[in-house]
Amino acid sequence: MQHLRVISPVETTAAVRDLLLAEPGATHLTVLTGAAVQPAGDVVEADVTREAVDAVLDGLCALGVDRVGGVTLETIDTTLSDAADTAEEVVPGDPQDAVIWDEVVARTGEDSRLSVSFQAFLTVACLLAAIGAITNSPVTVVGAMVLGPEFGPLAAVAVGIVLRRRDLVRRGALALAVGFPLAMAVTAVATVLFDYVGLLDATTLDALDQVDFIYQVGWFSLIVALLAGAAGMLALTSAKSASLVGVFISVTTVPAAAFASVALVEGRFAEAAGSALQLVVNIVGIVLAAIAVLLASRTSAARRRGTRRLSTG
Repeated sequence: MQHLRVISPVETTAAVRDLLLAEPGATHLTVLTGAAVQPAGDVVEADVTREAVDAVLDGLCALGVDRVGGVTLETIDTTLSDAADTAEEVVPGDPQDAVIWDEVVARTGEDSRLSVSFQAFLTVACLLAAIGAITNSPVTVVGAMVLGPEFGPLAAVAVGIVLRRRDLVRRGALALAVGFPLAMAVTAVATVLFDYVGLLDATTLDALDQVDFIYQVGWFSLIVALLAGAAGMLALTSAKSASLVGVFISVTTVPAAAFASVALVEGRFAEAAGSALQLVVNIVGIVLAAIAVLLASRTSAARRRGTRRLSTG
């Protein structure tokens, strides 16, 4: 369940209270009169099932509470209550499958910002991937995959397209368009340095049998990208965000970007082109699959709302 806290102006508190009382998926309703100081007003709290959260948030926004007050949502790990169990039972659907769209927008918007930390993580991930490729170490390459933060901007682009949020598309595209070239440039400089100190020479890249998947593009490259994009978006929209680690390990975006820089510096243009193509295939596949999952989720949510209206009508 989710814990909902609303700071409501005095004149809208009654409407907020009635909204939550009318929602079968809401329970543990509490009204604290005059408890809010900034902004001033009352505090209304309730526990709401995931399946009902979206409708409740829509109702609160229709009352204007998000503009003149405030709405906070937190995940509850454990609830011991017959009332909560009843609320879960009366609302159609499974809480694990319910999508809270405002939560998805907030998470993808935050994860897609072009910040110093985002660029630092992406650059370090590319450097690790380059070292993993040079040393023919798949373990190091996998570590770079986990470290890479690029799924956030890709998810933001997909969410922005489906919800027609140009700000999310613009933010995610900017992070990718600036982040990858800068990280690749740093990786290229590091490659030149490795050459200079003798850690890398032209023959080093002749035997990369453990990491050749980075630049060898095939149908499975697209299939894996599609599956990873679908799994990643399912993890973001459901209550199973821990599954994202598996998604990070599946995609070859960071290793492909890193090895493209290494191969280009070493004059191995075929491998550089293959890595660049691998990067593009992964990015496109992830975004397309994420869009498909989001569209399916919206359709499923609309059907559940129709079922609720029929059952309460």
